[in-house]
Amino acid sequence: MKIIRIAGRIIVGLVFMFSGFVKAIDPMGFTYKFHDYFQAFHLGFLDFLSLPLSIFFCTIEFIAGLSVLSGIRQKEGIWVVMILMMIFTPLTLILALTNPVSDCGCFGDAIHLTNWQTFGKNIILVPFVLILFFAINSKSYRSLQKTEWAILSSFVALFVIFCFSNLRYLPVMDFLPYKTGTNIPEKMIIPEGMPVNEYKTTFIYEKDGLKKEFTLDNYPADDTSWVFVDQVSVLVKKGYQPPINDLSITTVENEDLTDKILSDKGYSLLLISTKLKEADDENLQKGFELGSHCNEAGINFYVITSSVSDEVKDYSNGLLFCTADEITLKTMVRSNPGYILLREGNIVGKWSWANVPENDWFKDEMAVRQIEKLHNRNSLLYVILIAVSFSMILLLIGILLKNRIYYRQ
Repeated sequence: MKIIRIAGRIIVGLVFMFSGFVKAIDPMGFTYKFHDYFQAFHLGFLDFLSLPLSIFFCTIEFIAGLSVLSGIRQKEGIWVVMILMMIFTPLTLILALTNPVSDCGCFGDAIHLTNWQTFGKNIILVPFVLILFFAINSKSYRSLQKTEWAILSSFVALFVIFCFSNLRYLPVMDFLPYKTGTNIPEKMIIPEGMPVNEYKTTFIYEKDGLKKEFTLDNYPADDTSWVFVDQVSVLVKKGYQPPINDLSITTVENEDLTDKILSDKGYSLLLISTKLKEADDENLQKGFELGSHCNEAGINFYVITSSVSDEVKDYSNGLLFCTADEITLKTMVRSNPGYILLREGNIVGKWSWANVPENDWFKDEMAVRQIEKLHNRNSLLYVILIAVSFSMILLLIGILLKNRIYYRQ
């Protein structure tokens, strides 16, 4: 039983920490998932809670997992895990049966699970959680209460700062199709030999007031007494879907510019605002000024939004405004406004409104060293993240060894 309990601590702790961490990397993506659920269950009036709930749940998941794994306030951590499992296990069963949203979002965009897969994952975890729950409530354990709460509070503060940093400056790790370095046209191609969608087509004909369904094999092609009414196609087997399959950029006059933008041999800077009226006016104005600079510097500049034409007209300022699907824009960049720098369909740079480079950075022929400097700066963020995480783990291990927080067997 001791081995099972140790295995349970490791499995449950790591799963909850990983789940909370990957959602904290992209809290806006988790916010969109809450929005989808609220819309699916006709609870749109709760949409204002999407972001706070996103921060709250990814934080509580990570801290609860950390508590279970490390032993710091372990009893409280296991209680939190137990409560979460009691709520979300039956909920995921309901989601699996009704499928209001295809991807549960429990591991963010790092790992996509169907609702049935999520329910299965919870079923696997439940026995381990129960073993830990009954064990922790049947045994006493040494506890340095003030030290433990101080440690957990520090982790909570650092984790929340990490969440808001990813909100302000874009996710430190990009799990989405439009990450820096991606060639968009290549991600839109279906490789040769890959399976395609298969549909079952049904034809509805009417004769003497009676409607009847036919298939391609038996429809009355030569019997003119049957009158065609309707055709219904149902997807029976999903084929390969390229990572990018819904990108379409058009002007407000409905001119398709997608191919032109993706094939441009020069630099193109896209200012992306899912909804213009939801963006901060000062940040938008800064973007418009950058657009004027780019046009003068020989760089094509596009404002891309999902706002309706009447709203776009309110921002008419000489820049080229385009429209695209709202979900596509949310996938392209987790910021409103956000920026993507393209060259021949390659994503060269990607920024939020908070860290977009100054106007002078953008030139007709930006030196290669500028791009390298940009990539080096992004790489430095990863190095800092790994170093800080590793240091925190070492600190935690040191504290645990020093204070010997453990179960009394």
